[in-house]
Amino acid sequence: MPDKSLEVEALKAFSPLDGLKAENLRALSEKTKVQEIPGGRFLFRKGDTDRRTIYVISGEVELRDGDRVLSVIEGGTHDARSPLSPGLPRRASARARSRVEYIAIDSDLLDVMLTWDQTGTYEVSELRIGSLPESDDWMTTLLQTKAFHRIPAANIQAIFMRMQQVNFKAGDVVIKQGDEGDYFYVITDGRCAVTRETPLNRDGIKLADLGPGDTFGEEALISHAKRNATVTMVTDGSLMRLGQDDFNTLMNEPMLQWVDFEEASRIVANGGQWVDVRLPSEFESYHQDGAINIPLYFIRLKLKTLDPSKPYVVCCDTGRRSSAAAYILSERGLDAHVLRGGLTMADIEGR
Repeated sequence: MPDKSLEVEALKAFSPLDGLKAENLRALSEKTKVQEIPGGRFLFRKGDTDRRTIYVISGEVELRDGDRVLSVIEGGTHDARSPLSPGLPRRASARARSRVEYIAIDSDLLDVMLTWDQTGTYEVSELRIGSLPESDDWMTTLLQTKAFHRIPAANIQAIFMRMQQVNFKAGDVVIKQGDEGDYFYVITDGRCAVTRETPLNRDGIKLADLGPGDTFGEEALISHAKRNATVTMVTDGSLMRLGQDDFNTLMNEPMLQWVDFEEASRIVANGGQWVDVRLPSEFESYHQDGAINIPLYFIRLKLKTLDPSKPYVVCCDTGRRSSAAAYILSERGLDAHVLRGGLTMADIEGR
């Protein structure tokens, strides 16, 4: 069967996809194809570490530990709303009992989308201050890049807030090969050409065409070397740029108190509190004993309910959303720690 796309409305049947904003759901639907596997085949095996979030659409899937069937997930049921065996490495094997239709989503992409949606929910007006473009398309595109997956969530909003918009005409040179690095750029409108001059070609060899959401300029900032290519506007357009100091500061992990599962457990045993900032549907699926659930998008609204004399260990699946929440708590003077690696690692260490 050829892969087919899944409509936005169909994605809303799954948790935590139902927590995404409309534009991110649309972007996700364009990247998500329905796949099929015959009965008797495995979707994954116990111990696998492939970072895919898998949902059953139709058919029955057995979650197995060796020859023992732990549970059966049937497409369209309440249990099928949650991803199959989300912890890594997988704690069970997933075997199709019948012909199964399913979707597999890049887990890092999904986590970044959830983090950005929840971090920005109450800050949209702030992000519109100044000269930010009216369209969020470039933001969505940028957040889907693998490079942006590595940026700590607590920094994402600051990066967008500190970017400056600059406008160019077709033919303008944005950066020139051999110059010192000064800015990191994101294209928000228009197209650019990347060329590199060589001893045999003074006019430059064309290396790439870039469009909205594409970035450039980071190599020189990271390596403290000169620009290794020239970027020229092909059309009129607008770029967002981030200065070298902000780039170097915000691309580095923020000064947060990261703890492993053993240290987190010790903090909680000595009077601390787990704060799980995932969506309620994720929390319902599994969570640490004694944890309270405050979804990231509610964290500012719930600050007054937290005891300033108590240490908190903030957790999510991966550490991305919890780092954003811990940043907010720390900014307000609370003693917040972040579970390194998130609950995925807690599942491993806590067994």
